[in-house]
Amino acid sequence: MSDFVLVDGDQALFKPTFGAATVVVMPGRLQATGPMKVGGKKACVSGDEGSVSVKGCAYTAGAYSIPGVGTLEISALAGDQLAPTTKTGGIELMVKGGNFDASFSVDTPAMQPGSPPTPDPAPKYSGSGSFSTVNSKTKAA
Repeated sequence: MSDFVLVDGDQALFKPTFGAATVVVMPGRLQATGPMKVGGKKACVSGDEGSVSVKGCAYTAGAYSIPGVGTLEISALAGDQLAPTTKTGGIELMVKGGNFDASFSVDTPAMQPGSPPTPDPAPKYSGSGSFSTVNSKTKAA
């Protein structure tokens, strides 16, 4: 099955639910490193998902209602987000596909109101997201 090739600047759109945490999500941008160009932009290849890091996202988690802050990242691509047969420079192309696995790392913990406030003990939460691409022509299989 073919899908649209991801290119430099395409967005990673995170879903706001990360387990017990609700994150005020912002989109991340892919930085492509593939030698192939699609519409004048570099194509994304396996490993480029690591270029996405969205810092400064506020969150709350259950009783921890005083917002904290953390960083969104892609932890793993879905099986349908790498082209199984189409490569550039010997590396699989990234395609739009379904939902990737995402992580939210706590930088400043949310707090439970009280005297003194209690910090959220969780260092990380898991969630998901999907890609949005400006490429509407080039597909890879």
